[in-house]
Amino acid sequence: MNLKVLLGVALTCMVTGISAEEIIIEMKNVGAEGAMVFEPAVVKAEVGDTVTFVPTDMGHNSELVAGLAPQGADSWKGELGQPVSVTLKKEGVYVYQCLPHTIMAMVGVLVAGQPTNLDVIMKDSAPLKAKFVMNKERLDNYLQQSK
Repeated sequence: MNLKVLLGVALTCMVTGISAEEIIIEMKNVGAEGAMVFEPAVVKAEVGDTVTFVPTDMGHNSELVAGLAPQGADSWKGELGQPVSVTLKKEGVYVYQCLPHTIMAMVGVLVAGQPTNLDVIMKDSAPLKAKFVMNKERLDNYLQQSK
């Protein structure tokens, strides 16, 4: 293989974002922070990274909470007990939940790049937090960690 071809392949890999990461988040009945958790619960990633939610226990899903993401971000809603992947295309903070366990504050936070919309998320998260019966401070703690 000649030098020109080798340089062309290297340049193509850099331009197409082949260096993007895949991040795994587990959906668990019991984890380091208690019952009904995503682990890790707060993830700092880059735009272009792919996040895959993997159920290690049955009865969980991952879905984006409407209104708690960067404007124009792609939504997702995984099926119960099934993995779901999402590629982060917009910079900012994304809040997601396990719908059956929202009352137990089974939520998590993704930050793609900089947390440019954190103030809006903190202000607009009150309706979600009002659904929590337990672990009421969990989302606030996660949002503080995302700074």
